[in-house]
Amino acid sequence: MGNPNVGKSALFSRLTGVRVVVSNYPGTTVSYARGSMKLGDEIADVIDAPGTYTLEPTSEAEEIAQKLLDSGDVVVNVVNATNLERNLYLTLQLLERGIPVVVALNIWDDTKHLGIDIDRDKLGALLGVPVIPTVAVTGEGIKELVENIPRATSPHTPARSRGERWAAVGGIVEKVQHIGHRHHRWFERLADASVRPLTGGIMALVVLAGSFMLVRFIGESLINYVFNPLFNNLWSPVVLNLSNLMGGGGFFHDIVVGKLIGGEVDFVQSFGLLTSGLYVPFAMVLPYIVSFYLVLGILEDTGYLPRLAVLMDTIMHRLGLHGYAIIPTLLGLGCNVPAVLSTRILESKRERFIAATLISIAVPCAALQAMILGLVGAQGWQYVAMVYGTLFLVWIILGVILNYTVRGFSPELLIEIPPYRLPPWRTVLQKLWMRTYGFLVEAIPIILGAVVAINILYYFGVFNAIANFTAPVVTGLLGLPKEAVTALAIGFLRKDVALGLLAPLGLSAGQLVVGSVVLAMSFPCIATFVVLLRELGILNMLKAAGIMIVAALIVGGILNLIL
Repeated sequence: MGNPNVGKSALFSRLTGVRVVVSNYPGTTVSYARGSMKLGDEIADVIDAPGTYTLEPTSEAEEIAQKLLDSGDVVVNVVNATNLERNLYLTLQLLERGIPVVVALNIWDDTKHLGIDIDRDKLGALLGVPVIPTVAVTGEGIKELVENIPRATSPHTPARSRGERWAAVGGIVEKVQHIGHRHHRWFERLADASVRPLTGGIMALVVLAGSFMLVRFIGESLINYVFNPLFNNLWSPVVLNLSNLMGGGGFFHDIVVGKLIGGEVDFVQSFGLLTSGLYVPFAMVLPYIVSFYLVLGILEDTGYLPRLAVLMDTIMHRLGLHGYAIIPTLLGLGCNVPAVLSTRILESKRERFIAATLISIAVPCAALQAMILGLVGAQGWQYVAMVYGTLFLVWIILGVILNYTVRGFSPELLIEIPPYRLPPWRTVLQKLWMRTYGFLVEAIPIILGAVVAINILYYFGVFNAIANFTAPVVTGLLGLPKEAVTALAIGFLRKDVALGLLAPLGLSAGQLVVGSVVLAMSFPCIATFVVLLRELGILNMLKAAGIMIVAALIVGGILNLIL
């Protein structure tokens, strides 16, 4: 246990290696990691609780951290050695609970650079527990820490009030810590510049543009050079042979293989378990998941994300969010799936609902943007500007409306801003593996189930009935031809393909703007929809879907009247 940004996950990684399971705490979307380590002759379970500043919780993550505390026999309290005052408050609370504690005085290497001298022996004597200096990113002190876990003690510490606890922290720090003169280093000046409005804004644009391009570059490279060749050259012949064995058609053939397009497998449109059911999670979503979590891990471990959150906090609060919400919002421009997943970094259910809904409605993914630029851009760039301008206005206006109508609260942004550090690649890659594996285990069964359900609905003509029923709205309110209903329905599977289906209809520039905006704002693709269901729960997912439909129809109708 420890405060956020103290190197807790890096230390956990050192203790447990690669055999790690990430789970959501029951009834929440707050996740924690569980692993195991060799401790003497025994195998010990190790739990990495969410970061918390106090055992008097002010957020859902801190509530879960407190509940997990009851499941442990020993607490390894990870303390940031460069910010002893802030961290010892939680330490004293843990000692008052009477649980055996050993303190890992982490980021010990930075104390010498900052001119901080801590008497670890005197600190251990005052607290009554073992205190071990550690550098989790390099492994320094880990062996001594493991040796001291069985020696963890629970000294008799009387309960204190908040004021008494802070007074005790001040007394301890005064006795054990001495700070000498030092000069600022260049990256400390960079850290100061990154939270000032002007210089911080410029840096944010550069970092986020670079992150966005890197996510797209890695994701598209994996799709084009790894997954597409694997599916087209290796998996496609297997599916075609299986299709021939199953007679090339029929109900079970369409569920397992899907419909062949011109006698060939189309992994996007065939929509069978072995075609779209595997292609969507592995070749469409996984590449962006990998690239997104790699970039996110680097930004986390360099210490930049807290600074960006502080910079954007005032603006985002107008939309019922706090600064951290800018990360999933901007990364949704690459792919909505990891964007919705990353709303987990937000503390309250209200914030996660607002952020996920706004992303699904007003943030077009990279594939859809490519079609907008190609199809609408051919009519003139002013029409592309209309599409993006409309979506930006929707993001602002809908965010303000949700801020005033969705119950709950958005907590203030209370975060520790760590110093800039080079990212520890071992930790970055291990977090990448943990997060990617967790996505695949949870998402693939749901996507396969959705493929089966939609095939059954198609077989019984439910989708055709929906198309016929909605045709008057499409032609009357939106001003689109009846044939556009098919494209709008396909948008549930893949929006860029759906927009491409509008191309043969001979639409005017205004109709293309309406069609693009309505497609962007209506139901997200199936992969995003599945993630929304998992992250928000069925009730909130249905609420978000209702908001999408109403907003898309209202905005589409207004655009039709204007254009």
